[in-house]
Amino acid sequence: MHSQPVHAPDGLGSAHPTDAIVSIIGVLFLFLTPGLSAQGRGANPDDVGSIDGIIAAFYDVISVEAGEKPDWTRDSTLYLPGVRFVPLRRTPEGTRVANVISHAQFAASSEGFLAQGFVEREIHRVTQRFGDLAHVFSTYEYRRTLDTPVLGRGINSIHLFFDGDRWWITGATWMDESPEQPIPEEYLPQ
Repeated sequence: MHSQPVHAPDGLGSAHPTDAIVSIIGVLFLFLTPGLSAQGRGANPDDVGSIDGIIAAFYDVISVEAGEKPDWTRDSTLYLPGVRFVPLRRTPEGTRVANVISHAQFAASSEGFLAQGFVEREIHRVTQRFGDLAHVFSTYEYRRTLDTPVLGRGINSIHLFFDGDRWWITGATWMDESPEQPIPEEYLPQ
């Protein structure tokens, strides 16, 4: 039996029950299928069209004034689905720790320190590229506001993938500088 779709009075589509089920399944497929959900999130072409653009957006999103919140939606468009962040640190006892976290975990754990204001900016970059693969060693400094003293520096190790249309961050690892581990000269501005 073939049924004709009945258009809803507001012109938004079919009112046939099976069409609604198909639409719901389509939406769920789009948002639950790895890769497709991120591609449909509407990334700003300026953010993802070049390595310079994606690195600039990476720093822009995390830099906020006191009381502001980062645009986590914009931030999430920079990353390949399933991205992992790995902040490195040393405990007071000297144990080396790599904490593997998701984008959602990073966003949730960042709210406290970002609430007071946080500005992170790139001060030097070393980029290596082979085809659709790129690695960026991005030296950063951070402070509470643009007019306050630098609180620290470190290096972001950012892994990138070009899918033919746009760049994706596939992972990021970072480590703050310390007296025991100063940033080498080749990763500092000349």
